[in-house]
Amino acid sequence: MLGLRVVFENGDPVGFMILERDSAELHLTVEEDHRPSRHNVAHLLVSDATVLHDHLSVHGVRIVKGVRDADHGLRGFVFADPDGNRIDVGQRITR
Repeated sequence: MLGLRVVFENGDPVGFMILERDSAELHLTVEEDHRPSRHNVAHLLVSDATVLHDHLSVHGVRIVKGVRDADHGLRGFVFADPDGNRIDVGQRITR
C-alpha cells in the first residue's frame, strides 16, 4: 500500500526485514508477543501527507487521526496497519 519493497530478509521464519522506497528505509523486527497499542510505532516523513492520506483512505486503510496542521510545523495524520499498529505520517509545512 505504501509502495515499499523488500530488500533484505533474515531468519527462517523471517524475523527481520528491510523495506525500501526511493531513499527511505524501514527496518522491521518480529516480536512474538507484540500487541498493538495506542502509541505510534513508526513515523514517516513524506512530501505530501494529504495525497498519501487520500490514497490510503480510498484503499480502505483505517485512519486513526485525520489530516491536520500542527503548531510545530507538520501537516500529518495517523493510520493503522492491518495488525492495528499506529503509524504517524508528517509533512513539513511553512507558515
